[in-house]
Amino acid sequence: MANQRGGGRHGHGYQRPQNLKGTIAKLLRYIGKYKGALILVAVCLVVSSVGSVATSYFLKPIINDYIIPGDFKGLLKMLFVMGGLFLLSAGCSFAYARIMVHISQQTVAALRQDLFDKLQSLPLKYFDTHQSGDLMSRFTNDIDTVSEMINSSFASVISSALTFVSTVIMMLYLNWILTLISFAFLFLMFLVVKVIGGRSRTSFQKQQSALGSVNGYIEEMIEGQKVIKVFNHENKSIEQFRELNETYRDAATMAHGYAGSMMPAMGNLSRINYAVTCCVGGLLAIGGVFDIGSLGAYLLYVKQVSQPIAQISQQVNVLLAAVAGAERIFAVIDAEPEVDEGKTVLVRVEKNGEELRETAQYTGHWAWKTPEGQLIELRGDVRFDHVVFGYNEDKVVLHGISLFAKPGQKIAFVGSTGAGKTTITNLINRFYDIQEGTITYDGINVRDIAKESLRRSLGMVLQDTHLFTGTIADNIRYGKPDATDEQVRAAAKLANADTFIRHLPQGYDTMLTGDGGSLSQGERQLLAIARAAVANPPVLILDEATSSIDTRTETLIEQGMDSLMEGRTVFVIAHRLSTVRNAKAILVLEQGEIIERGDHAQLLDEKGRYYQLYTGQAELA
Repeated sequence: MANQRGGGRHGHGYQRPQNLKGTIAKLLRYIGKYKGALILVAVCLVVSSVGSVATSYFLKPIINDYIIPGDFKGLLKMLFVMGGLFLLSAGCSFAYARIMVHISQQTVAALRQDLFDKLQSLPLKYFDTHQSGDLMSRFTNDIDTVSEMINSSFASVISSALTFVSTVIMMLYLNWILTLISFAFLFLMFLVVKVIGGRSRTSFQKQQSALGSVNGYIEEMIEGQKVIKVFNHENKSIEQFRELNETYRDAATMAHGYAGSMMPAMGNLSRINYAVTCCVGGLLAIGGVFDIGSLGAYLLYVKQVSQPIAQISQQVNVLLAAVAGAERIFAVIDAEPEVDEGKTVLVRVEKNGEELRETAQYTGHWAWKTPEGQLIELRGDVRFDHVVFGYNEDKVVLHGISLFAKPGQKIAFVGSTGAGKTTITNLINRFYDIQEGTITYDGINVRDIAKESLRRSLGMVLQDTHLFTGTIADNIRYGKPDATDEQVRAAAKLANADTFIRHLPQGYDTMLTGDGGSLSQGERQLLAIARAAVANPPVLILDEATSSIDTRTETLIEQGMDSLMEGRTVFVIAHRLSTVRNAKAILVLEQGEIIERGDHAQLLDEKGRYYQLYTGQAELA
């Protein structure tokens, strides 16, 4: 199965965004949840922007009516008025900045929550084809860029736009001839923003994509340090990282190069505009067309009109990175969730002879409740009927698999790596859906069973054990969140994990971190078996459950495993053929087909593939 699913692990290609407007619209829907705060921000933005523009206009009456006539008392009053307007504008700027911080954190918290919630609803196939490091990058780097944009750039751009519009209106009011000159330079500035901004946007998207690849690779290398050192792979790892790092450096250099070139270009155009306006405005003033106060105010506006454009251009890189990051976030949020059309659910029942009655109390008995209200006892009868499956349409993994496991039977799968053993067990709990055939559970098509109920009825001990940060008791209780301390200890004893747990410094309260790195692989797997035991499922799947346990430990847990499997339908995948000798039926798989089936004695008598494997004439690849 690893061969089928591993193709997407390292491949992360850059894809050009398809819907910029759609991404912005989705972001605005999140921000728009805070309408009251946004209205207050809008009022503050208008007052701040208009106030700053209005104070510049005061220069005209100050020069014409107070400085030239020498009215210093009136000048002092006007300066106080200007100061008050400046303070009001500054206060509004502070207010909207503080409010935007609140909106920003609320928005990214909602985004982060929706992103995490969506990950829980995605099928395993999605994680097979996406780097975990790249997905983590969407929680960190991409969320951070969106936060920075909402926190500072969003309001700054709107404020700059309002200031620009207000400034242009005042310029037209003061002198339309000089405004035409300024418009010519403004057109050049907008052209610079469009050309450089467009290229910068593409570069920032590539940067975000390259950063995701770097993060994914770093995560893999940290997790696989032991393997790297065992096989002296340090130099190769360094070389591969150097290539990814260079790709990221090139993308980041290009992105920030375009973004950094915008400000000098805008600044130079602004200075040329000011110089030309001074010359033409001076000539108009000499000719009597323009008064000195108007010229002074206009020149102040000329310097101001380029500032909003410069401020917007400064935020372009943040805006572009945020849009690229948001698009990556929404690519996950908008991904197709795991389909669950099942309506049959698992319920607790009381059993009186053959009669079943639904109850809220746990009685040790479960039943399937169909949409029609019919109760079907949960027994653990699992059947495959001509099942065909492939992880993708181009390559079929299972070819017409038919098998049955009656309640309480132990079914073992034997075969080479990639033969399809684990795939079969993954189909029982609908981690993947089949293309052809049917799988029934107690006579019910598994497609008709709600996935939550289906998986609650199944217990799995995987080959790759994963332990979570928390106490040992918490990790065992993961199989049954409401399990009591007594049930946790009983499950540990059943798996023969109790002895080593009690020898730990804090026993069952010992904290585990780093996927239980302080424990041996065998101890970690014993905890996984205890986790399955506490769930007390009617159907148990053991996927190489003892692969990391030494022979002595395996002997110790055989009795516990037998107790765990008693009365349950059990599917066992094992390379050690000694662990499957007592199975009711042993299925030998090769290349997705069952080539032999029977119990241990029957298969030895047939002297086929199983006989060769058991006697050592052939080996499991």
